[in-house]
Amino acid sequence: MTTPQDLKRIISDGLLSFPLTDFDAHGEFNPRSYAGRLEWLAPYGASALFAAGGTGEFFSLTREDYSSVIRTATEVCRGKVPIIAGAGGPTRVAIQFAQEARRLGASGILLMPHYLTEAPQDGIAEHVRQVCRAIPDTGVIVYNRANSKLNAATLETLADDCPNLIGFKDGVGEIEAMVVVRRRLGERFAYLGGLPTAEVYAAAYRALGVPVYSSAVFNFIPKTAMDFYRAIASDDHASVGALLDAFFLPYLELRNRKAGYAVSIVKAGAKLVGRDAGPVRAPLVDLSGDELEQLHALIRKLGPQ
Repeated sequence: MTTPQDLKRIISDGLLSFPLTDFDAHGEFNPRSYAGRLEWLAPYGASALFAAGGTGEFFSLTREDYSSVIRTATEVCRGKVPIIAGAGGPTRVAIQFAQEARRLGASGILLMPHYLTEAPQDGIAEHVRQVCRAIPDTGVIVYNRANSKLNAATLETLADDCPNLIGFKDGVGEIEAMVVVRRRLGERFAYLGGLPTAEVYAAAYRALGVPVYSSAVFNFIPKTAMDFYRAIASDDHASVGALLDAFFLPYLELRNRKAGYAVSIVKAGAKLVGRDAGPVRAPLVDLSGDELEQLHALIRKLGPQ
């Protein structure tokens, strides 16, 4: 069993990623294709994989889908790479997802936003607290994003109340707030960069004391994703700059064309490299044919993966 402190050590170094969730042509979960994806990605050296995360379309999964996704991931990756399961939504629903993931052997939980309604700091704190207390022997990483943004004072309270809350993943990008959190909480948490296309922010976050991030492009250019991470970790500014100019910045131009393309473009990339994960589920939409061609041209420049 992975203890909370074990999980903290695991996510404190190396590259993390979110595997896509595979759907068939009718939009149903495809466990065989998903298992093949995990088997392909596992040897590339990610420190952990987030199953049913944001890029894995957690927000579109039924509870039956969720169980199948986490079960497949833990079975395929056992002994290869730790699986951290996404969980989120209303507090009691998030608790059910988290408990199911623990039952199925996940090494930890990424607690995603509660969705839709705005909430005060003490309400968001209670949401996190209830999930942590429902799985006291399992490490939890809170995802700071959308309407679930936590300030440093709230995190200090939660750090005292929830020993198994071991990670803070930032998907907001407010530098002042991140500096305050990092300085006030010190080594109490492992800190992860979690903005979409995190590579673009990796150097800045490393300077803030947040050296670890999760890579979505790992799903279709895993070698390049690992090369970029190593360049960041070794302060190889020339290699970082070259990859930003050649791939990541033009990739951002495509990704920013429509809301939700941060997920859709990753599925498109996987399709283009022969690792088709099927279509995205509504309310997301897939890339157009012209956009696919533009993405394909960027991928080809990178060479074999």
